[in-house]
Amino acid sequence: MEANVVLQNKSLFLTHTKYRRDIIKQKPKYSPCIIAVLTTPTKDNNSISTSSKTVYKDGWFNRLAINHLSRSVQAAIGMKNDKSGFESLVEAATATSRKFNPIQQRQLVIQALDMAFPSPIMSLIRALLPPSKFAREYFAVFTTIFFPWLVGSCEVRESEFNGAREKNVVYIKKCRFLEETNCVGMCTNLCKMPSQAFIKDSLGVPVNMVPNFDDMSCEMIFGQEPPLPTDDPAFKQPCYKLCKAKQRHSDICTN
Repeated sequence: MEANVVLQNKSLFLTHTKYRRDIIKQKPKYSPCIIAVLTTPTKDNNSISTSSKTVYKDGWFNRLAINHLSRSVQAAIGMKNDKSGFESLVEAATATSRKFNPIQQRQLVIQALDMAFPSPIMSLIRALLPPSKFAREYFAVFTTIFFPWLVGSCEVRESEFNGAREKNVVYIKKCRFLEETNCVGMCTNLCKMPSQAFIKDSLGVPVNMVPNFDDMSCEMIFGQEPPLPTDDPAFKQPCYKLCKAKQRHSDICTN
């Protein structure tokens, strides 16, 4: 009788142990889809590069928006490419940076934005949302919802505006466009400057885009006038060593 009880208990123990071992061996069904690791910055922070890029899984809306903007840029510069998705947009941007000078680059991007976002729609938004705290906060929230396909993950943050606190800042954790192009000049001339001009001219709200080239983050501050290029720290930065546009570590990409 006692021997039977011992054997039964031993059998249960072995079964339980095997079950726990099987659970431990099981792999998780899902792995993280975003990996972003930066190398340790050297004394010259502008020489850093990403050792692993962020991986994006674009849904139908993201693909539609990316292809629409890419075709608009290609039409503006008069050059087509046979790539698709974000790769097509980067290819068009790279061609723009290589063929045209910085002033022309900014003008061409503004033309592309005019094609991508029809002026009647922008004029209607401007009429419905004149400059105000509500408008600044609305544009910040709108950006975080509808533009991660272009800039990557972002969130709304507060800042002080005319002595009061407002949620008028979009914090971009790691800019998708900057990470893909890996070029300071393409950031300033194909994104920062034309976007600032387009948003102010079409929506009537100034915005200052403040990129951080150390970690590839950026802040979009709605309601704040951007500094002149001659006073803007972004134009004093040498490019990354792995710059895709010029392949040289200097400030030639921004000037």
